[in-house]
Amino acid sequence: MTMQRWMRFLIYTAAGAVGTACQYAVLILLVQSGLATPVPASALGALVGAVVNYGLNYRITFKSQAGHLKAASRFGLIALAGIVLNTGLMHLLTVQLGVNYLLAQVLSSAAVLMLTYSANALWTFGSKPPPQDAACHNASNNASDNARPND
Repeated sequence: MTMQRWMRFLIYTAAGAVGTACQYAVLILLVQSGLATPVPASALGALVGAVVNYGLNYRITFKSQAGHLKAASRFGLIALAGIVLNTGLMHLLTVQLGVNYLLAQVLSSAAVLMLTYSANALWTFGSKPPPQDAACHNASNNASDNARPND
């Protein structure tokens, strides 16, 4: 992974942390108040987090030039896949295996992060290697070309 892609992944993770904080707030509020069990509370929280994440990733992480209709619909499909994965893992971990709901959410969040970053970087925001990568690559090739002895 290039430095530019690594930095973008770190920014995505930071933006995701904001959305995840919203998700966890909804989860904890609903479970602790007795309004919902962990699985539906987590699913609702993931939906709230997805809305927050879209805005942050569109503007900050990927600086997308794509229209909102295209980007939001793609992001929505990826978010839906993430919510399905999150909900399935939460059910498996809390209902089937009896894991504490907060620990189960941390594990589920890690799995969803891997899925959604890859899908959003490749498809949702039409992310291509940043221009700096191409410039660095060309500069590197030119430097090595200049270092070769003349034939």
